[in-house]
Amino acid sequence: MSLFSGLIVGAGTFLIIGAFHPVVIKAEYHFGTRCWWVFLLSGIASGVASVLVANFILSALCGVLAFTLLWSIKELFEQKKRVEKGWFPSNPRRKIQP
Repeated sequence: MSLFSGLIVGAGTFLIIGAFHPVVIKAEYHFGTRCWWVFLLSGIASGVASVLVANFILSALCGVLAFTLLWSIKELFEQKKRVEKGWFPSNPRRKIQP
């Protein structure tokens, strides 16, 4: 383990979480909530990768990615509510989902 492992994992966590804010917004805009399963499968795959990767830093970052992807499912449905409240624009070309 390197001297800077904690800082590297911290910076990676910051970047991963920060990257998923716009990803969730764009996913909801283009696909609605019907793409939640992509986040689920990706989260599960990242979790499995976290267990299988021997390198500490990569394993930790895969774990962070896994939980960020799984949390994004919740945020996707929250984003739908924010769009319904008018806080974010809705996609005029997409039919409204029930």
